[in-house]
Amino acid sequence: MDWYSLRVLSGREKKVRDSLLHEAEEGEIADKIEDVLVPSENVVEMRGGKKVVKNKVFFPGYILVKMELDKESRHFVENISGIVSFVGPKNQPEALKEVEIKRILGEVESMDGREVIGTRFFKGEPVKIVDGPFVDFTGLVQEVNAEKQKVTVLISVFGRSTPVELEYLQVEHEK
Repeated sequence: MDWYSLRVLSGREKKVRDSLLHEAEEGEIADKIEDVLVPSENVVEMRGGKKVVKNKVFFPGYILVKMELDKESRHFVENISGIVSFVGPKNQPEALKEVEIKRILGEVESMDGREVIGTRFFKGEPVKIVDGPFVDFTGLVQEVNAEKQKVTVLISVFGRSTPVELEYLQVEHEK
């Protein structure tokens, strides 16, 4: 069995995956479809002072399917509601290379269970501290560390500029 990429209706990737798996069971070709994957990550955003977790798809408009491709299975898959076509030259399905699928699966595995903070900050941007010992202080972003999801903010403490390292969730854009 090989991995193939399918073009689907954007925003409906998970519904198409569920539909494909359900129809395969009903149509008795489940033995030809091993796995259907919608690579995604959980993104945490602050909205109105509340932490909101949202699931974000890596490749909007695409899903991955591991299947045995023949005339019957191709026709079956292409006729599922929400699926546009297989990805490949001249509308001919082309299996993903082993290197590509390992990279994608590795990315999905590394993000599994981990939440990414969605709010981004930029150097020199004014922010307000909303959590921690410096709550209600305002300052300017001096440094952004996207990997650790932290920012260094320059605040004024007793008339002196002091750099403070904070997590993304501890600061918000100043209005």
